[in-house]
Amino acid sequence: MQYKRPFGRNDQSTSLITNSSRRRFVQGLVGGGLIASTSSGRQFVSASEPEIKSNRAQELRGTVFNLLIEELPVNFTGKLRTGLAINGSIPAPTLRWREGDEVVINVTNKLRERTSVHWHGILLPYQMDGVPGISFNGIQAGETFQYRFKVQQSGTYWYHSHSGFQEMRGMYGAIIVEPIEKDVIAADREHVILLSEWTDEDPMYVFARLKTKGHLYNFNQPTFPQLLNDINSRGLDAAISKREMFDLMRMKPTDLGDLSAATLTYLMNGSTPASNGSHLFDKGENVRLRIINGAGNTFFDVHIPDLAMTVVQVDGVNVEPVTTDEFRCAPGETYDVLVKPTEDAYTIFAETMERTGYARGTLSVRPGLSAPLPARREAQWLSMADMMGAGAHQGSMMDGPGAHAMSDMSQTTVRHASSEFGPSTDMRVDMPRTNLDDPGVGLREATHRVLTYADIHRLNGVVDPRDPDREIELHLTGNMERYSWSIDGLEYGKSTPVHFRHGERLRVILHNDTMMAHPMHLHGMWSDLEDENGNFMTRRHVLSVQPAQRMSFRVTADAPGRWAWHCHLLFHMDAGMFREVVVS
Repeated sequence: MQYKRPFGRNDQSTSLITNSSRRRFVQGLVGGGLIASTSSGRQFVSASEPEIKSNRAQELRGTVFNLLIEELPVNFTGKLRTGLAINGSIPAPTLRWREGDEVVINVTNKLRERTSVHWHGILLPYQMDGVPGISFNGIQAGETFQYRFKVQQSGTYWYHSHSGFQEMRGMYGAIIVEPIEKDVIAADREHVILLSEWTDEDPMYVFARLKTKGHLYNFNQPTFPQLLNDINSRGLDAAISKREMFDLMRMKPTDLGDLSAATLTYLMNGSTPASNGSHLFDKGENVRLRIINGAGNTFFDVHIPDLAMTVVQVDGVNVEPVTTDEFRCAPGETYDVLVKPTEDAYTIFAETMERTGYARGTLSVRPGLSAPLPARREAQWLSMADMMGAGAHQGSMMDGPGAHAMSDMSQTTVRHASSEFGPSTDMRVDMPRTNLDDPGVGLREATHRVLTYADIHRLNGVVDPRDPDREIELHLTGNMERYSWSIDGLEYGKSTPVHFRHGERLRVILHNDTMMAHPMHLHGMWSDLEDENGNFMTRRHVLSVQPAQRMSFRVTADAPGRWAWHCHLLFHMDAGMFREVVVS
């Protein structure tokens, strides 16, 4: 099939979508997705059926896997574009492994550019981690690279490209690792719910546009009616002061994400909202949903109207069961929930944090059924605590006119590296909040149960009880006007590696000096989250640090080698919120 390569600079739309076309971006097209099979025509099928019932489209089982990466035409919105498929599939095939097995994965690159595959959350030798420039050189065009490692854990994980913006073009898939012993999570049936996003624009072009105007894709702008409402409820002076504060910080109060439905179509297992993929069950069954956020730039708020969810696993780690109605899933995170549906159909609804769109599917007794969509919610403004942390009432320290309005006490409570006082940083929080019981902006007003980090506890308690030998503190920094993201005010190219001593137990503190949440992913080692009093909570591979929040965790440096540590918002990582960690 001949098709025009869609990512030429002359093929791009240079304006935001109009109101009349916005609906298509939010809903997508019925049947959108890949429109061709692999050029090789080969199929890779599982050796045997799963032990529990599943209707996943493609799943590979065993110990030897062959993955083929190639360009294929796709159509999610009515426009022909080029996606990056693995074995002819977007998302990529689900890989099912078994704890204790050695797996061999042969990855063949048929692209015209270098590629890679990173096994997110999987413990392995650093040479197998799949990060070009750190753990290996990448997979060159026309080459096959063999990954080989022993599987040391069980649970729900995923894999994706770690090269450029290839993940946004389709290179992501789920991993299920069966425990070597009987699974303590009892389910009659399970489904992978893989959330992601698609843009018809070249991701590099989108990134370049953000570099020139960081608020470009935010169409949740403050309105005159909102001003009138604020004047009515807060008074004229307070309403004006509220807006002046955001103007001073060169920040929009609803700038919760860099992208929106202005350019993104949101997908569930590769299906657009209008496609409404079915996930089947029989009444009376316990159904396990393995929910993965494989989006490059989007936080999803996940709920199933009229059906409670019991969270039993987070980031592949079994947790004490906690029942909730909704939870926020950051890019890179995984949540396993149990549900027991009694009606014919339920909507699985994943609304974006900035409220411009959603992904959806249906949990149903037979294909083709649908359930009502929940009412859409308006985007909430960032609060003073999101801007200034615990010292919100005292002001904030930031660059620009009127800056440095803070108390003497706040000056002595927080350390800022000298590198933070430069052009890459437009804000510094001096009295951060440490609360883990905050569900985040847009969920604080909910009247139903909403999961927070404070609710999540590892099922079997602490793994390494040692006190930390030392402490490392890093500040998450940025300049929204420049669209620059960094750590301690230094983009990756200007930084030096963080050094861990092999075998040591250390405490890491992440301090968010920005007004955006950052899901931070440390490769190769567990991040043992602790509360503000130093009590162990659970093990994570992604920790989402909210605006003006200070979060601490412990690390056992048991993995020698070179590792990546970065924000899992893809554009933030590429803009510089990335560090190399050396364990020696």
